Amino acid sequence: MSPGGNEFPGVTSEERAMTRRDDHFDAMLKHLGATYYQTLKGEATPSDVAAAVDSVERESARQRGSAAQPDRRPAPGRHLAKTGKWRVRDVMTTEVITVDKRTSGAAIARLLAEHHINAVPVLTGVRKVAGVVSEADLLQAQQRPAAGGRDGLLHRRPRTTPGHAAHTAGHLMTSPAITIHPDAPLAAAARRMTDQHLTLLPVVDDAGELIGVISRRDLLRVYLRPDSDIAEEVSGVLADVLFLDPAVVTVSAHDGLVTLAGQIDRPELAPVAVRLASGVDGVLAVADKLTVAPATSAHPGS
Repeated sequence: MSPGGNEFPGVTSEERAMTRRDDHFDAMLKHLGATYYQTLKGEATPSDVAAAVDSVERESARQRGSAAQPDRRPAPGRHLAKTGKWRVRDVMTTEVITVDKRTSGAAIARLLAEHHINAVPVLTGVRKVAGVVSEADLLQAQQRPAAGGRDGLLHRRPRTTPGHAAHTAGHLMTSPAITIHPDAPLAAAARRMTDQHLTLLPVVDDAGELIGVISRRDLLRVYLRPDSDIAEEVSGVLADVLFLDPAVVTVSAHDGLVTLAGQIDRPELAPVAVRLASGVDGVLAVADKLTVAPATSAHPGS
């Protein structure tokens, strides 16, 4: 257990609170699906479905713009919740260029140029992240003699170190390092990088050891997927939650715009389907072309 009772390094108390909200929202979606299934068997009424829809919409409105951190730690690999949310582990880079505190600034500059990256994590002997050296850190070191280190680029560090040590990663790095857990949602990573003006975010496991990094380019991968992948993911969410047959309700995607078409049994399902599709990472907008199937009366003698 880390100081302050934080069981998972890189996970803030705010994200743990969002975890509970995310799990609650998933439970509500499952309840909605179960309620709809009961209507098919005659065990629930349209008003029951409408009530479930309302509860999901209220919860989604509260969560809009927020990110959730899961309580469970699934095995490494592609992990997608039924709501189509991507996690850091889905896009992070696992082959990471790293340095130690004794690496010179000149060596770091060569690594950045050779590997076409803009920052490197600085590790201790046990793969704990001590800090990060970025292009901005190197530029600040060059400017420090003339500007006195007060150019405002970074504010969390610097210290005066004479001689060769002043040009090593241990002095150049921005520390303490801001990290994130692999099961954090991409929205949390994006917000953390934006708020802290980061270009590289180290990913650490439960023991606080480096297992990957995520960059701004990595965050964009979810939007650069083939349209067919996004459509398939949306279709899977609708089938899992609302039991909508992919052969009846079709999903197409083009440049982030998802179109829902086909017939549904009840009109109250349309806004829920749109909301679920909108919640899938990579979806920028949803066009609703769903229609309600005409009511059919039972044949005599059936």
